[in-house]
Amino acid sequence: MNFDFATATQIVFGAGGLAQIGTLAKPIGQRALVVTGREGARAEKLLEYLRDADVSASTFSMAGEPDIATINRQVAFAKREGFDLVISIGGGSVIDTGKAIAAMLTNPGDVLDYVEIIGKGGALTLPSAPFIAIPTTAGTGAEVTRNAVLGSREHRLKVSLRSPLMLPRIALVDPQLTYDLPPALTASTGLDALTQLIEPFVCNRANPMTDALCIEGMRRAARSLRAAFAKGSDTAAREDMAVAGLFSGMALSNAGLGAVHGLAGPIGGGFSAPHGAVCAVLLPHVMAMNLRALRQRDPGNAAVYRYDEAAYWLTGDRKAKADEGVQWVRAVVGDLKIPRLATYGIKEDDIQDLAAKAEKASSMKANPIKLTAAELTEVLKEAL
Repeated sequence: MNFDFATATQIVFGAGGLAQIGTLAKPIGQRALVVTGREGARAEKLLEYLRDADVSASTFSMAGEPDIATINRQVAFAKREGFDLVISIGGGSVIDTGKAIAAMLTNPGDVLDYVEIIGKGGALTLPSAPFIAIPTTAGTGAEVTRNAVLGSREHRLKVSLRSPLMLPRIALVDPQLTYDLPPALTASTGLDALTQLIEPFVCNRANPMTDALCIEGMRRAARSLRAAFAKGSDTAAREDMAVAGLFSGMALSNAGLGAVHGLAGPIGGGFSAPHGAVCAVLLPHVMAMNLRALRQRDPGNAAVYRYDEAAYWLTGDRKAKADEGVQWVRAVVGDLKIPRLATYGIKEDDIQDLAAKAEKASSMKANPIKLTAAELTEVLKEAL
């Protein structure tokens, strides 16, 4: 057995934890670039806490998912203004934006020097500028991951800027920040977290530490996802989903993902489709296809039995088998009103190209079995 495990230097979890941001930020930076989402007003309390701690701050609003050109512009701005700390408060895209800016503040060159697939794929050599990640969704897990997903409009593709040097200095997870999430966003981000717990659990790089995180995360998500969707003010459910999101980030960063994320990358790069919702609609179809391929070509693979175990944690039934786990996920996706891929303008004519791009995605390397182009195409048609 060989594995390594790395995560954010410090994780601070708890309702009301945002009030600690001044105390946390003061020792590691004096001039902060605060990255927010479309609604910058959500950061007002954060800015107030920073002022009280004598940490100066300026804000940048990331309206949508980050692209390489935007990161390059913001890095140039941050260098001119002398920022020595980056803080992101928002969803996964906002956190990835801050993570990428912090990495490029200290490393020479351009983002394309370091990204995979469309860039040179070079390694970052210098630690990122101090970065604090504060998620307001539950959850992408981006607050504890070592990569930033960035779009390239030119290539119609999403790629990763990736390095252990990009792990946040501090992940501040305050479930109170998720209380006002609308049901649709609760559903898509919650199912993204569930995907990021199931895929590392069955992937070919699973290890005992990530297994423990996945099991506890699945258990909490299974009992609380529907409750958080139905009643956003359910504080216990919100706390469970914040834990599930956090654990999903640690799991994916230290084990791997699979075909759901392998397919979601090219979809997100080519269409205006939210990542969490795409993962959610793909999840039951990928689970079913993986099981079919495993049973046909590699029935002794441990992933078959891991899907059985996942079914137990999801359904609560000790006798449940893998197919019942798939049925449970399919039912949740329906109950939470997740849109189908056609909602985002994806047509049957697009499927072959998407499947071909997905085959090359880095997430595919950890899938428990290599899926053929025909199998990936079938998954996309099922989710259309």
